[in-house]
Amino acid sequence: MFAREPLLRVTPQGLYCPRADVHIDPWQPVKRALITHAHSDHARPDCGSYLAQRETLPILRLRLGAQPSQLQGVDYGEELFINGVRFSFHPAGHVPGSAQILAEADGERWVFSGDYKTESDGVSRPFEPVRCDVFISECTFGLPVFSWRPQAEVFAELHEWWRRNQAAGVSSVVCAYALGKAQRLLAHLDRSVGRVIVHSSVWEVCEALGHDLSGFERANSDIRAQGALVVAPPAAAGGAWLNRFSPYSLASLSGWMAIRGMRRRRGVERGFVLSDHADFRGLTDAVAATGASRVLLTHGYTAPFSRWLCEKGIDARELDTAFGSEDGEESP
Repeated sequence: MFAREPLLRVTPQGLYCPRADVHIDPWQPVKRALITHAHSDHARPDCGSYLAQRETLPILRLRLGAQPSQLQGVDYGEELFINGVRFSFHPAGHVPGSAQILAEADGERWVFSGDYKTESDGVSRPFEPVRCDVFISECTFGLPVFSWRPQAEVFAELHEWWRRNQAAGVSSVVCAYALGKAQRLLAHLDRSVGRVIVHSSVWEVCEALGHDLSGFERANSDIRAQGALVVAPPAAAGGAWLNRFSPYSLASLSGWMAIRGMRRRRGVERGFVLSDHADFRGLTDAVAATGASRVLLTHGYTAPFSRWLCEKGIDARELDTAFGSEDGEESP
């Protein structure tokens, strides 16, 4: 069924399409890179050119220092040909601007998922399955124990925690990744509860994405906010930066909070189970929806998830890649 040479294969530089002479989310500098999203394990610096969904471009400029001449944007569903291979970008639902990349040639259809989730988060274009022959998929949370509750329930718990802290005169500090999780949190906060203060790194990403920041406060060295909710990246946890908000309660938004003992390991008092990756059912539903006869798994619980798929009659294999290091979200 498949051509003698695979349409996509792994090289020392990353996932490569030989016919088009392009790499997808390479982990070393290459001449031409197609990018699924702007997290650091998928978008690396010093490539000659970058092709990505349009919403991703300002984050590539912000994070990689890429120049406008290096960047080309495409819309979801827009098709373009590179050396006879047809490429198109399709919503992944992971973070704003995230995409799955479809490569087509000689009747073959290969989809590289990047990272994705199947629950609509209200800020990212929702995941859309793409029919294909080969599906190259992440499986960060590829165990049945990972089963996400609806995000509305998680945010309801977060608001209850914020109100209790506020009544006690304590600030509520939430660790949320600057790209994706932070925008999701800010979009679903009940602003009537109190002040919301945003760390500068989160603020800059929101600005680059064009998100409305009216009514939020940007953190600075003089600000004090007893009882406020503070949105900060995980790197700020445990540092002197937080002292200005004392007394405070520290929480984390992460799928890894589903694992017992993870709050203690992360040094937080409260863990809210909220992930920008698909849970086990989301992964299995996505695989089924593609109709793929072959599934290649890039990172996460690849071994058990590939065995589970094989038991269901799907040709599933592990693919050794360098993905899975963005701010710790992909590793416990």
